[in-house]
Amino acid sequence: MDFSGLFQRFRPVPNAHRGKQPGIGLICCLCFVLTGVNCMARGLTFETRELTIETAQGRVIPISAEMARTDEERSQGLMNRKSLTDGKGMLFVFEKDQILSFWMKNTLIPLSIAFISSEGKILEIHDMEPGDMNPLHSSRSARYALETPQAWFSRAGVAVGDVLRVTW
Repeated sequence: MDFSGLFQRFRPVPNAHRGKQPGIGLICCLCFVLTGVNCMARGLTFETRELTIETAQGRVIPISAEMARTDEERSQGLMNRKSLTDGKGMLFVFEKDQILSFWMKNTLIPLSIAFISSEGKILEIHDMEPGDMNPLHSSRSARYALETPQAWFSRAGVAVGDVLRVTW
């Protein structure tokens, strides 16, 4: 494809920006748009469900989880939250089993994440640090991911092999 004609149409006019910073308007526009997108994302409201985790010892542990089902909800996740109390979390729901990948961009609080099978079995649990841009991948395919305050799973007595009960 030849894009030369396209670029010629948008070539800057000589001396049109005399005394001004070329491109500053574009930068301001981008900042405004990106800030607006971020504000809209922060305005998301998540459905909350009361879930339970059944431990191998037969205990039933309640957790109140916000549900992140859409791409937009999953992208926002727990970003920009200043706190998350024990017994609360966010359940990320995916359409199919897959290797899941999470990072902590714009996440201000330390979290733990459990990767969970389509049957509800907790496959693995990991701790994550605020702002860590390194992706954390599930070691095998999972359908759900549950984020909680860091170390909540161990404080609540929840371990790998326990079962999350989700009713739709």
